[in-house]
Amino acid sequence: MSELRDNVKIQGRVLYLTEDPDLLRAQLYDGVDLEYDPNRKLIDNISTDELTPGWVCYYYDETLARYCLVGLRGGLIEKDAIKNGGFGVIVSGVSKGCGSSRETAPFSELKAGVQLVIAKNIEKIYGQNCQNIGLLTSTDFGLIERIQKGEEIPISEFTQGFDPIGAKVVEYGGLFAYNKARLAGEVTPPAVETAARKMTLCEKIVANKAIADAKTGQLGIAAVQPGDALFVRTDVRFSHEYVTPMAESLFKMGLGDDATVQDPGSVFAFRDHLTFLDRVMSKKHIEMGLKEQAASLATVQQSFSERQGVRLYGEVERDGKPAGSEGICHNIVIEELAQPGQLVIGTDSHTCMAGALGCFAFGVGSTDMANSWFTKDVRVRVPESVRVELTGTLREGVSAKDVVLELLSDEFFKSGDGIGKVLEFGGDGTMNMSLDERATLTNMAVEAGSFTGIIEADDIVVDYLVEQRGLDAATLRDQIVVADEGATYCKRFDIDLSKLEPMVATPGDPRNGIPLRTVGDDVSIDIAYGGSCTGGKKADMDMYASVVRKALDNGRAIPGSVKCYIQFGSQRIRDYAETMGYVSLFEGAGIELIDPSCGACIKAGPGVSDRPDQVTISAINRNFPGRSGPGQVYLGSPYVVVASAFLGRIGSPEDL
Repeated sequence: MSELRDNVKIQGRVLYLTEDPDLLRAQLYDGVDLEYDPNRKLIDNISTDELTPGWVCYYYDETLARYCLVGLRGGLIEKDAIKNGGFGVIVSGVSKGCGSSRETAPFSELKAGVQLVIAKNIEKIYGQNCQNIGLLTSTDFGLIERIQKGEEIPISEFTQGFDPIGAKVVEYGGLFAYNKARLAGEVTPPAVETAARKMTLCEKIVANKAIADAKTGQLGIAAVQPGDALFVRTDVRFSHEYVTPMAESLFKMGLGDDATVQDPGSVFAFRDHLTFLDRVMSKKHIEMGLKEQAASLATVQQSFSERQGVRLYGEVERDGKPAGSEGICHNIVIEELAQPGQLVIGTDSHTCMAGALGCFAFGVGSTDMANSWFTKDVRVRVPESVRVELTGTLREGVSAKDVVLELLSDEFFKSGDGIGKVLEFGGDGTMNMSLDERATLTNMAVEAGSFTGIIEADDIVVDYLVEQRGLDAATLRDQIVVADEGATYCKRFDIDLSKLEPMVATPGDPRNGIPLRTVGDDVSIDIAYGGSCTGGKKADMDMYASVVRKALDNGRAIPGSVKCYIQFGSQRIRDYAETMGYVSLFEGAGIELIDPSCGACIKAGPGVSDRPDQVTISAINRNFPGRSGPGQVYLGSPYVVVASAFLGRIGSPEDL
């Protein structure tokens, strides 16, 4: 019988992640303990990149504890500072754990001795990862005084607002312990008894994929509603080299060394994130042994894939020379794997990009993936949905990236109210977009803190899948899921695309969107980067090319002070660029082309900054501090990125 927790007694000091660097330093290095002060300004929007920067994720064991929070803005937190500080509680402001789905972030806190994380709100994936590994979370700042008095706190106070499954996972101390009890018959998830109702897109897919009977494998229930908790059957499960080794380690730890992946034909691995890391790794990191540590991730993943019979998308050659990876996982999932109406999980927060095909796709942590390898299912608490109705047509020079940056700048998302919601895009404005532009919308849903993004599949999707993969059109149309008329949404946005203008997000957060015209003419740039899953698609190549041609026609050249990069999202996208004549066009303009890989977006390839004073304009999806190097990163559309390269400052194609 697995042991349930009734009460917990939190040991250790309380660390306030305050905006005052002197107070933060005093707590970390002088042993100063602060009293709780509701007026003290705490750091907001602490991303998982700050908890465990990309290079820290080359580790996947208890070594992570030594580097907990070393990426926090300001650079005050040093190696071992959290581990040696005796902290049992970490307190911060709005939106703790935004960004990447990397489970290394909460794992580093847990192994550094932290038992409880308190923040004004907890991001969805980070929060679920905390549950899965036994790290407690709360938004109740009143707990601090009780903890400091030495009180034992009922476990129920850490499960308030949780669904029944999530609450039990916390009581058992983690997902593996819960699933052991579940498989042993000691605990059974409560049946979902929601009566038939009108449902949103995601609700309908969840209802279709719900495990109605675990013994027989029967799928499908009448209906679900927000708050329902259940296990759902996955159609596609994927991971990449950053995460596969940690997930395998957890898999063996939870199920034994001989554990085997169930239905390996629906499991995929990608060597796509660290392909070009050796080109940008600092001397300091090389001396730390990180080159070998990072290389080991690919080796461990390859061994796992061969042993388990899992398809590995790896590195390729062109004309006998290394040519990057087969593609970024998110681009490949759309090109080759996902289909309308399916349920897709991946160990990356941008798994939501596949929602452009009309499937329910979302990111999970290492523990969720390790469990799904064995059970083929994943737990879901049915999220509320936000309906984003797009009407009208985008003006020339305005793209889906501008739509997203405009949407994210709304106070609903900046305040954290969008955390855990689904963004369901619809309306004529959405359906008139190309599939690639739709993918930009769904890809960046997670930047809103959302669960995922999704768009109803239509003939554009069907025609693409028939042409791309040779699938049967009639079968695909039968798989399409449509939201019910009259379905309930927690909020609606109505956006007239014809009224939108080019946007940029200022450094620090994708939610810092402002109109491009307000930036002025004096923000000089050092780097212009077009690439990543968000900005490396075929439609993005079309945009880059249109601006390059305009610039060259006007006698423009990229200044010597600016480095411009364009990176392809997959080999198919590279082939498209060659066929369209873009490769020679770009190279002729002095743009450095990079083979397919994740790259600069995660500080792992050409296009990263190496000094704090450098300014980058980038087509990637997030600009959290330190993510793409120590410089300042502005986000913009493909149009703005290349126009800025020629201008030497942030600007638009009109300025050319």
